[in-house]
Amino acid sequence: MIIKSLEVREIFDSRGESTIEVGLTTSDSHSFFAKIPSGKSRGKNEAAVLSYAEAEQILQNTFIREIEGFDSETIEDLDEFLIRFDGTKRKEKLGGNVMLGISIAFARALAHKREKELWEVLHEEFFPNADISKKPLIFANLVNGGVHTDNNLDIQEYMTVVEAKGTYTGSIQKLISFYERLGFVIGEERDVKRLPIGDEGGYAVNFKDNFAPIEMMEKLIMESELQNEFRIALDVAASSFYEDKVYRFEGASLSTDELIERYKEYFEKSKLLCSIEDPCDENDLEGFKKMVKIAGDRWVVGDDLTTTDPERIKKCAEEKRITGVIIKANQIGTLTETCEAIRAAREQGVRCIISHRSGETDDSFLVHIAKACGADGVKIGAPVKERISKYDELMRLYA
Repeated sequence: MIIKSLEVREIFDSRGESTIEVGLTTSDSHSFFAKIPSGKSRGKNEAAVLSYAEAEQILQNTFIREIEGFDSETIEDLDEFLIRFDGTKRKEKLGGNVMLGISIAFARALAHKREKELWEVLHEEFFPNADISKKPLIFANLVNGGVHTDNNLDIQEYMTVVEAKGTYTGSIQKLISFYERLGFVIGEERDVKRLPIGDEGGYAVNFKDNFAPIEMMEKLIMESELQNEFRIALDVAASSFYEDKVYRFEGASLSTDELIERYKEYFEKSKLLCSIEDPCDENDLEGFKKMVKIAGDRWVVGDDLTTTDPERIKKCAEEKRITGVIIKANQIGTLTETCEAIRAAREQGVRCIISHRSGETDDSFLVHIAKACGADGVKIGAPVKERISKYDELMRLYA
């Protein structure tokens, strides 16, 4: 597969903020594209992000002369070329977003040439032994807090976790109905017809405290008789309220132990709370270790802590700081490294959740990564707007 040319376009994500679409044209004049999401809540170790203007400049100048005529039949070869050219730990020269766009567009070109789906190409190259029939759990953010909105919730995401007992079509229809009913209950309680929406489509209103959304969602799940299919998960994003070595939580300054005691109370109060992501600051390693000890069979998931980095995932798993991990391709910058991160998690017995970003596009490549590796979960956001395309792709790939 020979690369003839590259281009970059400015597009806008779900928050209306600038991001990029990378286009790749092959020697047979076919063009392939990848839209790259952006994240508001970023771990300190994530790959660097170039603005559209910076991306255009690097592609038009030095890099385009280097990559024109590149010829390979594997994604790994291309990604190794990109990593060598960039030469920095955090992809500061090419940008993780630019590199990922090239990587995905090239993978789509290979899929077209072989008359296969994107997930099939990824499966064959990186996960030949994965169970592609496995249906991942759907993590859907229905109430937003933290940096994703301006309400009084410290916790960033309150999610339903949907297990497809039958078809995804039926389960997603139940999810959409539940989301709408939750909105009705929240609005009726506040006597409001139009509810504010956060970055990921979740309802963004004030609650009496950080546990109240869990309580409301659990009650509604039970009333709807969905407890055999629906559970609850949190993305705390604790780094966002960690300051001067204390956690600013509900107006109080809490130590690590005091914050973990709050989570322990949540677990005791909620039968359906099954997963908690980034419960501690990304540098609070002992906090994560203590969380794993008290969580029992609930998942303790790393995101800002692990940033889709194979070495960080391996180390955190070996030191028993996580039992699950978020996989975001643009945190690391190429498909090859993303797949290496998934393999590192699998080798350590850590569950993988393939995730969107707060600033999403309608590109559904994350669903193809999930299918290719037999992921444990997909984290998509509320079933609205640009995220609907990902739900549609789930239904198509697992029909």
